[in-house]
Amino acid sequence: MTTKTSELLTAAAPRAVAVVRGVTDDQLDLPTPCAEYTVRDLLNHFFEVVINFQALAAKQAAEWAEKPDFLADGWRDRFATEVDRVIRAWSAPSALEGVSPAMGMPQEVVGGMLLLDVTVHGWDLAEATGQPYEPDPVVVAALLDLTTALAPKAREAGVFDAETPVDPDAEPWPRLLALTGRTPA
Repeated sequence: MTTKTSELLTAAAPRAVAVVRGVTDDQLDLPTPCAEYTVRDLLNHFFEVVINFQALAAKQAAEWAEKPDFLADGWRDRFATEVDRVIRAWSAPSALEGVSPAMGMPQEVVGGMLLLDVTVHGWDLAEATGQPYEPDPVVVAALLDLTTALAPKAREAGVFDAETPVDPDAEPWPRLLALTGRTPA
């Protein structure tokens, strides 16, 4: 079984997994486009996202740690495994039904938030570590409307920084990055 969300995740995930696999140990303390995160911090956050969104797909509570640490031996392979698991979790049609008890918003929006994290954090890590990153254009198109709708509340909650300026005729990907408070390269 698949859902639109799992299909989009399937398109987005290999790009992010490739970037995570490309992070070297000597890059873990580098800064990222997320001002409060080093590469190590962002990797731990990213791990926590893909693990917790498995629970959220099943309408269970997520457990967010203050300082998670997932970067033990074999973490790159474990990240890929957790990404596969989160895609499978969002493949169940029931994952998209109703309202998330943990998040208080429609499950479809929660799945979109996961897709946004996978896509944008892949770019964040690529930028921080000097790796190439080209998101799937279908994923970007699917995320643009959702991100536009979520941006005001996300900024209010401190999840997004203020929108950065971008040419009104810019392609969808730079516009999406700008909406999340990032400065497109």
